[in-house]
Amino acid sequence: MITVTRLNGQPFVINAEKIRYVEQTPDTVICTDNGDKLMVKETLVEVMKRAIEYARLIRKPITE
Repeated sequence: MITVTRLNGQPFVINAEKIRYVEQTPDTVICTDNGDKLMVKETLVEVMKRAIEYARLIRKPITE
């Protein structure tokens, strides 16, 4: 799960594994695998970084 911010400033959490694609048009739009489109304040690059960080965290071996 990653935290992002709606255009009105309200933070919310989205399951990063459900993100199908992200585009910047000029606002950042996250499209989920079920077709929902969410506009957020974060840049495309920031959403990507958070999703990658989340993926690394959940796939990290327990023994480390």
